Amino acid sequence: MTRTMVLWCPDWSVTAGMLELADSDGAVDGALDANALDTSAPAAVLANNVVTVCNAAARSEGVRRGQRRRDAQARCPDVVLLPASPDRDARWFEPVLAAVEELRPGVAPLRPGLLAVPAPGRYFARRGLDGEEAAAAVLAEHLARAGVWDSRFGAADDLYTAERAARQAPPQGCVSIPSGDSAEFLRGLPVTVLADDGPEGAELADLLRRLGLVLLADFARLGAGDVANRFGSYGSDVWRRVQGREVTRLASRTPPPELACEISFEPPLDSAEAVTFSVRTTAERFVAGLAERQLVATSVRIEAEFESALGGEGVSTRTWLHPRCFTSRDLVDRVHWQLQAGMATSGLRSRKSTGETITSAVTLVRFLPDVVEPAGDHAEGLWGGGAEEQVVRGVARVQAMVGYDAVRVPVLQGGRGAADRQALVPWGERPVGLRPLERPWPGRIPGPAPSRVFAAPLEAEVVDEASVAVAVTARGVVTGEPWRMRIGRHWCPIASWAGPWPVDEGWWLSAGSAGSAGAGRAARFQVVGVDGRAWLLRWRSPGSWEVEAAYD
Repeated sequence: MTRTMVLWCPDWSVTAGMLELADSDGAVDGALDANALDTSAPAAVLANNVVTVCNAAARSEGVRRGQRRRDAQARCPDVVLLPASPDRDARWFEPVLAAVEELRPGVAPLRPGLLAVPAPGRYFARRGLDGEEAAAAVLAEHLARAGVWDSRFGAADDLYTAERAARQAPPQGCVSIPSGDSAEFLRGLPVTVLADDGPEGAELADLLRRLGLVLLADFARLGAGDVANRFGSYGSDVWRRVQGREVTRLASRTPPPELACEISFEPPLDSAEAVTFSVRTTAERFVAGLAERQLVATSVRIEAEFESALGGEGVSTRTWLHPRCFTSRDLVDRVHWQLQAGMATSGLRSRKSTGETITSAVTLVRFLPDVVEPAGDHAEGLWGGGAEEQVVRGVARVQAMVGYDAVRVPVLQGGRGAADRQALVPWGERPVGLRPLERPWPGRIPGPAPSRVFAAPLEAEVVDEASVAVAVTARGVVTGEPWRMRIGRHWCPIASWAGPWPVDEGWWLSAGSAGSAGAGRAARFQVVGVDGRAWLLRWRSPGSWEVEAAYD
């Protein structure tokens, strides 16, 4: 299990505000220099005239989070009041992220003043360090030289426990929770620690105290159903964490620019094949540079600069994703696809015939890691890769031969009809822009889902016992009981049916307008014939029937 280490800088909003104030006076000159700050001066950050953060000096005078401005000034007339500014906090926290990345790549910023990294293992062991406390001491010393004096560390099996441990640590100290003891550690904490999660946590902590639950262990003894019904989704999340049932993975931030690699062409190359061949060494150097830091890239941005046909220069940029992690061969394939398709909008055209030229010569290709993860999370098993890995490599080879858009995988999205709920995305890409699944989608048919959805609906006809066509009124009432159906040329008696599930889609669209083809009043039926075959039928106003899918 990959352990997590969290770095917490207490009262960071106050620190950032004081640094900004000192910088405006010329005391710090735009640099992160805590030596220029007067830490003995009480200070607090206000949002909507309410104290959100205050430093230790202000707390010693009676200032507390949640106080009104006048109450805080009444307790401490000398308190320095600072406006809340998330942009300012993030801007001054950037040097801290850069300082940690100098010793430990894979930094995941959680919010200004709080970050996480994979717990040091072999990376620090090669530097003669044993234990997470020793590694935290090295990071604390490095941060002190960078100007951060109050840094606290916590290490645990999961992110949530590591953050709680960091808040229990002394200045420049580390609290390490042994592997497997996260749930026990959390249960020993008071419920008031939930207030650190924000307004939602403070509200839950207050409610638990009023119910007589003092420790998180008391909260953990409640049943899962009772917690979900009484305390909502946030309460359920906390309950699962206290039970040790939820582990949060890190999402590392964009790595520093020195991990990027580029190659320039002089003279510029006007052949897509020549560019693809020339970037192989650069792609290998890019992957090797990440491997030296025990990292792999799961998202890479490729930039290609070219001479515009109208004069000047142009740039084509695209971010590519990978279901596992990029190899040098994968990067070369992406460059080839981008030259063939991605640059068409920039005036660059490439025909697939070998050796044909492109209308705009390429001057530079650059690889920039967009998302990186620890290499250990993507390492092969002891006896090599299994069947899943062989499938991934095989599909990647097919995609390289037939083209990026030619290999697609189905994904589920929100919708009412069977065809509406499926979408095809290029293999290797993460689906974006899909309709959300969690919405109610009134009129959606219940399960089980059909096994075969027709690309083009089949014509059908449904009649009642008197051979009168069955329809659905505006109130969703069937005009007659479905008795027989015709799909193709043959009629079949109906053994059973369910429905209707009426829906009125796109009623605001006028006839002939874009998107009006599927609009109008409709209703869906599940129908089983006497031959045992089941169908998903759709009735459309004013009286046509069609087969959308089949239950095989």
